[in-house]
Amino acid sequence: MDSTCGKTRPGGAPIIGSLVPLLLLLLVFSSSSPAGLFVSAHKGHARGNKSNSTSWAAFRPKEELLAYRRIMARMARMEKASNKTIRHAVGYVTGDQFYGAKASLNVWSAKVASPEEFSLSQIWVISGSFGNDLNTIEAGWQVSPELYGDSNPRFFTYWTTDAYQETGCYNLHCSGFVQTNNRIAIGAAISPISVFNGRQYDISLLIWKDPRRGHWWLQLGSGPLVGYWPSFLFSHLGGHANMVQFGGEVVNSRPSGSHTPTQMGSGHFPREGANRAAYFRNVQVVDWDNSLVPAAALRLVADHPGCYDIKGGSNRAWGNYFYYGGPGRNVHCP
Repeated sequence: MDSTCGKTRPGGAPIIGSLVPLLLLLLVFSSSSPAGLFVSAHKGHARGNKSNSTSWAAFRPKEELLAYRRIMARMARMEKASNKTIRHAVGYVTGDQFYGAKASLNVWSAKVASPEEFSLSQIWVISGSFGNDLNTIEAGWQVSPELYGDSNPRFFTYWTTDAYQETGCYNLHCSGFVQTNNRIAIGAAISPISVFNGRQYDISLLIWKDPRRGHWWLQLGSGPLVGYWPSFLFSHLGGHANMVQFGGEVVNSRPSGSHTPTQMGSGHFPREGANRAAYFRNVQVVDWDNSLVPAAALRLVADHPGCYDIKGGSNRAWGNYFYYGGPGRNVHCP
């Protein structure tokens, strides 16, 4: 059953596209290493769809735009210096009770301009008042020279229960996320990766809440579970999420007073489309019935579209999807 045409249980949706033998996790790779996870090598692309507007004002009143900016400001608590800012190009759903999310996103080696910056693409599962008690669960890929010491895209997890102030961490750097599968190295480099105007490689991520124990589980592709965030970690996410986000994020340290040239996604704008721009496809949420359903009310936001933009649509093969990203500094992003 195509998961974009109706309900499917978490973990039961098919992978779209052919599977390459193994996605090597380079951190632990050797000729006999068991570490790995499946990646989809995707050749198809979405065409002929009416695009969603990427303008803030196109779909939200001024008050709600300001509220959303305040949310993003809270989520940027991780920044270490006052001259740093966070840039987003995301799709999000809100106004309901969510028990998980799923999407496939292609992987790129985004160029990061300075060690203290990063570029990531991920799913956020969010709950709370968007004040000091914000709860988030996050997973995706990121390029962070400061965290990993290189410029490889790496599989990562994150969580916080207080808006990035004191609690939470990346990967297994603190207690919290419980890994149940030692064949997948959290924080490891991902290979192969997408090639501009060439073959596209994506990973499927599924986060959902166990209705019996209340833990939030993470799965990659159709393979085994990676692990879970225990229910006792969270206050608001102890119940459900009230917002789910999909998309990209970049730290802008404004080197030399100008916007950073750090890339988001492929480093190309979404208008360039298939095989050139980064994408999320088959964007879904888990509903009250523990079923995967299309994220039909997905709204698209780019806070600085001259730097990083987002453009979406829907079709039978990709369900709800969007292209996103950009090069950072350019003539429209000084």
